[in-house]
Amino acid sequence: MASPDYSNTVALKEQFKRDGYLALTGYFSAERIDGILAAIARLIEQRPREVVVDSLATGQRTFWSEADGRETRRFKFNDIYLLSDEVRELALGRELSELLAALLGEPAVLCNSLNFQKGSNQPKHIDSLYMTPQTAQALIATWTAFEDAHPDSGPLVYYPGSHLIPLYRFKDGTHHASPDEMPAWNAYIEEQLRERNIPEKVFLAKKGDLFIWHSDLLHGGGKINDQNRTRNSLVCHYYGEADCRKLKCDLAPQHRGYWMRRLRQPVTVPPEAFGAGRPFPEKEYLERYPDVKAAVLAGTCPSGWVHYQAAGFKEGRGI
Repeated sequence: MASPDYSNTVALKEQFKRDGYLALTGYFSAERIDGILAAIARLIEQRPREVVVDSLATGQRTFWSEADGRETRRFKFNDIYLLSDEVRELALGRELSELLAALLGEPAVLCNSLNFQKGSNQPKHIDSLYMTPQTAQALIATWTAFEDAHPDSGPLVYYPGSHLIPLYRFKDGTHHASPDEMPAWNAYIEEQLRERNIPEKVFLAKKGDLFIWHSDLLHGGGKINDQNRTRNSLVCHYYGEADCRKLKCDLAPQHRGYWMRRLRQPVTVPPEAFGAGRPFPEKEYLERYPDVKAAVLAGTCPSGWVHYQAAGFKEGRGI
């Protein structure tokens, strides 16, 4: 079967502007996805102390090597793009980076990736609530199906045209989520959905399908009716280049876009976990905490390792 033709960028931009999403079936070949799955499996096996995960059951963040309940596969693997050339190439391939740039109106900067082996079970939300861009709408996201999605696996759900709902303004004057005000945000969204008669849609993806959505499109993880079913997928978020330049982010070019070089998500590890077989990441710790680096340079603290043992761990600083 021939691959679908998604070269009509003008039509895709018009559809994205109208609907807030693109559902591109068969975008990646099954062979391409198999290669990515193999690369991720090797990474998890060979570098488990570098792969950061969040438990979908408890919310605990840790390294894969120390995660409890790994057999359940109910984890979110954070920022594998930082460790994998293959994931970066999937997320910012030549054609896809061109399309993302066209939709954003500027080059896209890959800033995070989330790999789910099971459904996320996330309530409906918009990404700009939590990853609020400096410039309105300078954020876009992709979801790639690593396997066929079953209706009982908690498939992706979305609300066409919901990106046109005026953004809720919180008491601090911004559109960034405030935990205490989320009940009011939810009530506002439900009212808007009713008034605009916006239905919930389910994306029953096939392996290799790609879903691209607007920063303000309402979406979430559907109900998981069968806990034994997997829904392996990759979510990537991208900021616009201009915002990243303003913030002086470290950007590495990749085809038509960039990926953000940054530290991984911090994980708090007991000091006793470090030893001859596991050296303390001194360089990364000082890079993560400028105040500690300044103290070390000034000679008031011998090293980041000494600081972590004496104060850092107790303060909840991660590595």
